Order: sequence, then structure tokens, then C-alpha cells
Amino acid sequence: MLSLAFLMIVFRAILYIFRIKVIAKEHLDWTSSVYVIILWEFASAVTPSVVGGTAVAVFILMKEGVSLGKSLALVMLTAIMDNLIFVVFAPTVFFFADGQIIPESQSPLSFLGWSFSPQSGIQVLFWISYLLIGIYTLVMSYALFVRPRAFKWLLLKVTSIKLLRKWRYRAYEHGNEIIWASSQLKGKRATFWVSITVITILIWSVRYLQLNFIIASLVDLSLSDHLLIFARQLILWIIMLVSPTPGSSGAAEFFFPLFFEDYLGPYTLISNILWRALSFYPYLLLGAFFLPRWLRRVFFTRDKDQH
Repeated sequence: MLSLAFLMIVFRAILYIFRIKVIAKEHLDWTSSVYVIILWEFASAVTPSVVGGTAVAVFILMKEGVSLGKSLALVMLTAIMDNLIFVVFAPTVFFFADGQIIPESQSPLSFLGWSFSPQSGIQVLFWISYLLIGIYTLVMSYALFVRPRAFKWLLLKVTSIKLLRKWRYRAYEHGNEIIWASSQLKGKRATFWVSITVITILIWSVRYLQLNFIIASLVDLSLSDHLLIFARQLILWIIMLVSPTPGSSGAAEFFFPLFFEDYLGPYTLISNILWRALSFYPYLLLGAFFLPRWLRRVFFTRDKDQH
């Protein structure tokens, strides 16, 4: 089972690369797609989860020869598709597994004599995170797919307020960028949207299955156990997405026992370490390896070719 958990790293990377190639088409070759995904994941690992490395991703894509409008469209589209996984499936999970998603557990602060319910606290954090993600996804979807010019008008209207006037030029630029990005996605066929939807679901399924395989390598699990662990990860990731720390460090380690200790018992700590080691650290290592090669590739090799 543990070997399958290692394989999920490879499968996830392949799916990410395939998705960006489907979206970018002729704008990126396969080599560029590999560099973009690895460096994008590296940026996500070293920046707060609430930021997610999106600005870095736009920069990387532009250095790979993709236009600003196309780069913005690609990054915004992938962010929206990823967020829709949480927005659509989280309520479904709560509906079908009511009372089992957030297990009862002892408070980590109980040794101080503080009265605290982890279950109620996690629910509050989840719904706050879900609401923020839902609002962001709704606003960006409206701006990108429905009325980009109306979104620009709204930005300019908001920044006409005296206290926000210093950001008016930035709002004007961002409004133009949204319009450019929207123009890149017009006229896409149904097969395009079906393809990226299926790939996105597979990406997150592979990501979650990694922990299922880690836990299954240590304790016996039934099919219903696997489904519940899979569902709990969806809720855990929503909470982690608004973490202010790079790669959700600290938050992930803190909440992991609250979700999975009832399955793992004495194996909770080792599972926590393995999970973070396989889901977070590989892209730190890959990024450290690929970053200097990418910098040499885009800043030196191409400059020489142009001369």
C-alpha cells in the first residue's frame, strides 16, 4: 500500500501536466508544461495557501512565451476548477455522512484545563473557509465567464471611494487583465470543458487516495472506511486552503490528528509525517532541482538564441 502512496506523487504530476497542456494547447510544449507545473507547485509550497502561487504561475507562463491574457486565463481557470471541487462536493459529503465527517476527539488544550470542543471549532472553521472559497469562486467565475467589463466597472467604482482611491490604477489594470483573460476562453467547445473537469476530479482523487494508501498500510480498512477517510480529506483541505502559512504548514499537522486519530491510534504521528512528506516535500526538492535549470533556460539560453 505504501508503494501506491508513492506512485500517487507521479500520477498527480502527470495529471497536472496533462491538464495544463489541454488548456494551453499549442502555447506550451510538453517540456514547458513540466517546468510550469513543477515550479508552480514549488511556488505553492513556499507561499501561503491562501495565495497559492498564482502570481508566480503567471510569471512562469509568460517567461515560457505565453501571452499575459492567456497566462491569466489559464491560472484563473485552473483555480476556479480546483475550487469548484470543494464548493460542489463538500455539501454533498456533509449530507451523506452527517455526524461522521468530523469525529469526536479530545481537545489538544484539555491538559490546560480549558473547555474546548474540537468538533464545533472545526465546523466553524470549515464553514468560514467554505464561504470565503465560495464567494471567491463565484466572483471570479462571473468576472471571467459572464461580465468581465461589468467586473472592471465594479472595481473602478469601489476604488473611487476616497479611502481606496490610491488603488484605482491597480483596479483599472486588473480589470483590463480580466477582460483579456476572458477573451481567451470564448468559444471553447464542450469537449474542452468536459476534459478539464474530468482531469481536475482525477487530480484531487489521486491527491486524496495518497493518504488512504498511507493509512491502509498501517491499519486494516473496509471500503466504507476508505470512503469516509476520503471525505474527511475534502473537509480538511478546505480548512487548510485559508491557512496563512506556506503550504499550510502547522495547520495541516495540527488538524490531521483531529480527523484521523480514531482510525490510526498510535500510528497517528507517523502517518502525519508520511502524509506531509509525500504531499508537500517532494515539490520542494523538485523545485530546488528544476528552478536553477529553468532560470538558465529562460534567461540565458533563450537570450543567446535571440542574439
